[in-house]
Amino acid sequence: MTKSLEDYIETIYLLSRDGRSARAVDVAAKMRVKMPSVNNAVKELARLHLVRYEKYREIILTEEGIAVAGKVYGHHIALKNFLLSLGISEENAENDACAMEHILSEETMERFRELTGKVGQPR
Repeated sequence: MTKSLEDYIETIYLLSRDGRSARAVDVAAKMRVKMPSVNNAVKELARLHLVRYEKYREIILTEEGIAVAGKVYGHHIALKNFLLSLGISEENAENDACAMEHILSEETMERFRELTGKVGQPR
């Protein structure tokens, strides 16, 4: 999965937590992208069986989609918490964690969690 699709599925995950719905227009606003970009990404996520979506309806994560999104978000939280513990500003920790979450292997993340003691589970 591409970095871009990981960003989309993570955003959908965050928007749909706690029983809220994720709509394409909300994803576009949160990510500051145009609707055609959201539509293309959602179509690809649907092709990968990570979301269910009908035009003008909510975007629903599948069980597999929830697992993938939770993993991406978990990486993000673990990295952000670590950066904050180093005294990095909130804004930079957020931006850096977002960049790093996509490039680190699962093996690296596992060792990172062991080293820091931060599980990084989605909240």
